[in-house]
Amino acid sequence: MKKEVLGIAFDDLTRAEAAKAGAALLEEDKFHYVVTPNPEFILAAEKDEEFRTVLNGADLVLPDGIGVVYSAKIQGTPLKERVPGIEFAADMLEALNNRGGRLYLLGAKPGVAEEAGQRIVERFPGITLCGTQDGYFKDEEAALLKVAAARPDLLFVCLGAPKQEKWMARWGRHTGARLAIGLGGALDVFAGRVDRAPELWRRLGMEWAYRLAKEPQRAGRMAKLPLVLVKAAGKITKAGLRSSTAANAVGTLVAAGVIDTPDYWLANYNTFPHLDALLCALGGAVK
Repeated sequence: MKKEVLGIAFDDLTRAEAAKAGAALLEEDKFHYVVTPNPEFILAAEKDEEFRTVLNGADLVLPDGIGVVYSAKIQGTPLKERVPGIEFAADMLEALNNRGGRLYLLGAKPGVAEEAGQRIVERFPGITLCGTQDGYFKDEEAALLKVAAARPDLLFVCLGAPKQEKWMARWGRHTGARLAIGLGGALDVFAGRVDRAPELWRRLGMEWAYRLAKEPQRAGRMAKLPLVLVKAAGKITKAGLRSSTAANAVGTLVAAGVIDTPDYWLANYNTFPHLDALLCALGGAVK
């Protein structure tokens, strides 16, 4: 079942359901591609019609980002859970390992794909690493020919958004792969060069905060998470669904330690566009 969040139609699946769906795509003798949008994707797709079309044309659209999940809840169309691309990729590696198959890694800095591939085949001996290529190519058709010559079943495309999604949509069906996944910086994780947040941080939906602490230069990108929430709240407001329970929401947020100035918010929530809806949605999210 698809649920639209700010113009992007997400598949409403748990991680286990997404893994099952992806494994089924791997069994089909035709090309499929999977995208894993986060809040940055949503904002970029607002201004880039081609990108939005490519995202919505994917065989699976999985919510990689707690901001997507919160935005869906704010809109009143909640998604089952966040499905991070790195975790879906690991599930697809397990599926490929079980059936036996060929993997190609495209993207990242020189040397990273090779390191990632070595670690992957050590963990999944049923996988054949049929090729790697860094993301610093200028000739897209030449890159395609190299991938196609390797005859992969599963293709990880890690070029960053929107380049990786547009590359899959344009060239993917010519690669011979059954399944391609756009995965951003995932190869750095598989190579052991970047650590994911500890499990507790991920379970609490705070992986973004962990990454910000480790990489302060990401502050500008992280600032887009609340912007998406405000846009989702604004969509409710434009639909004429302003809430009359903001006071209860403020109480919930205070109790949860999210805000510590209740008098200010109670006095001003009606002053700012969309803040009423946003407060109520976040109040529901932390319950």
